[in-house]
Amino acid sequence: MKTDIEIAQEAELLPIQEVAASLGIGAEDLELYGKYKAKVSDELMERIKDRPDGKLILVTAINPTPAGEGKTTTSVGLGEAFGKLGKKAVIALREPSLGPCFGIKGGAAGGGYAQVVPMEDLNLHFTGDFHAITSANNLLAALLDNHIQQGNELGIDPRQIVWKRCLDMNDRVLRNVVVGLGNKMDGMVREDHFVITVASEIMAILCLAEDMDDLKRRLGRIIAAYTFEGKPVTAEDLQAVGSMAALLKDAMKPNLIQTLEHTPALVHGGPFANIAHGCNSVRATRAALKLADYVVTEAGFGADLGAEKFFDIKCRKAGLAVDAVVLVATIRALKYNGGVAKEHLSEENLDALKAGIVNLEKHIENLQKYGVPVVVTLNSFVSDTEAETAYVKEFCRERGCEFALSEVWEKGGEGGIALAEKVLETLENKKSSFKLLYQDSASLKEKIETVAKEIYGADSVTYSAAAEKELARITRLGMGDFPVCMAKTQYSLSDDAAKLGRPQGFRVHVREIYVSAGAGFVVAVNGSIMTMPGLPKNPAAHRIDVKNGEITGLF
Repeated sequence: MKTDIEIAQEAELLPIQEVAASLGIGAEDLELYGKYKAKVSDELMERIKDRPDGKLILVTAINPTPAGEGKTTTSVGLGEAFGKLGKKAVIALREPSLGPCFGIKGGAAGGGYAQVVPMEDLNLHFTGDFHAITSANNLLAALLDNHIQQGNELGIDPRQIVWKRCLDMNDRVLRNVVVGLGNKMDGMVREDHFVITVASEIMAILCLAEDMDDLKRRLGRIIAAYTFEGKPVTAEDLQAVGSMAALLKDAMKPNLIQTLEHTPALVHGGPFANIAHGCNSVRATRAALKLADYVVTEAGFGADLGAEKFFDIKCRKAGLAVDAVVLVATIRALKYNGGVAKEHLSEENLDALKAGIVNLEKHIENLQKYGVPVVVTLNSFVSDTEAETAYVKEFCRERGCEFALSEVWEKGGEGGIALAEKVLETLENKKSSFKLLYQDSASLKEKIETVAKEIYGADSVTYSAAAEKELARITRLGMGDFPVCMAKTQYSLSDDAAKLGRPQGFRVHVREIYVSAGAGFVVAVNGSIMTMPGLPKNPAAHRIDVKNGEITGLF
């Protein structure tokens, strides 16, 4: 079987102008980045804003396992299948981060015959959006340290600097660093920290901002530090907003590419789902809804992280409502949740399937709390048996879910027709009654505990002393009505990656709290989750190369 990158490199791509034309976008509204990538203009965004919206379909998944679930592959294949059925569809995805590409994942453009292309460009520098975000983040850091060096007129307490530098790479040694070493002209010596770019508040802001004016307002609200008296010091106080906005001017525009079957894809923004809110940009989603009858988008990792944040942060902030949810699972992953070792997942094991399917069950229950119709799809593998598939189908039927097999990895859009037809049938027969999990007026603790108990299944929540103190400060500063962004492991419903299936009788441990005032949410860091990941022992970077002018090793 060919690798993903071999399939992508053999594909015949259409000039991006032709892909745009299928959506009624003219050449004058494209800013070209070579033959197969373009940004769509602000003028187009303004012109289409009053059109009626298409249907919004969210693709999410069970908790990820080493067996793989294929969420992005399913999103791409579903969009292609709509095209096969003659429907006008757009796929709206996040941009991949370099960190995971060179770490474990090796790429994030879908797989098999359900990919967005050009795959190598998307997985690497693409149109430079992440570099712009990194630069804007670090410009604010530089201006802050320079302000202290040049006399500290604002009275910033160097022990209360909360703004971190960032880099789009998994680099654990940068988590905790010391800056300012040297002589007096090299700045004040202090402890500093790095986060990965996709965890930067700038990324979250870019993905939630409606337009340039909104972007600048949000940038201005960023809290970078506190004074000796405990007063917040913002990016606006540091006179950083204009120059940061200048760096982000082009990054604000959604990117247009295509699938292997030429379905249009708007790929824009990429906040991590286990650290940030895990959704593509509001601007790209809005544009897609105005340009197509059906929009397929996704939220990162499992539904406990990505879908919850899509609903409770993105939909809340942008006024969006989801019409249907596709919940992706694999028999292999369910058996893994049932205790089967990775090397034995290809063997039929109904007992393990029955033990592990409780993970799927909890995600179904969670999604139904939001009032959205759910279609469960099994991403098909050749090792799946008829008995295993039949068991999952009946399990879903008993819980009021539609069910469809997906073979998009092997067959592209053709392999997603059954799923697309089931989604269309669901949209026709089951009206969404979308609702949020909690109200803005609830306290921050009530919001955290609602997510922990209702979505994760925890018995209770504990807080470190530092987290308690920060919750009180954020509330005192008037930001207690913000939604919460829970940062935890993606591998478990709990905050302990080792607890598979549907954990019971556990506590969620909140070790750190901080406010992303510009993005408009409060982050609760749970368990041992890191905002700057590290590389594994054998990173994907070891296998990536350039041969005869072509990149190899991305997958």
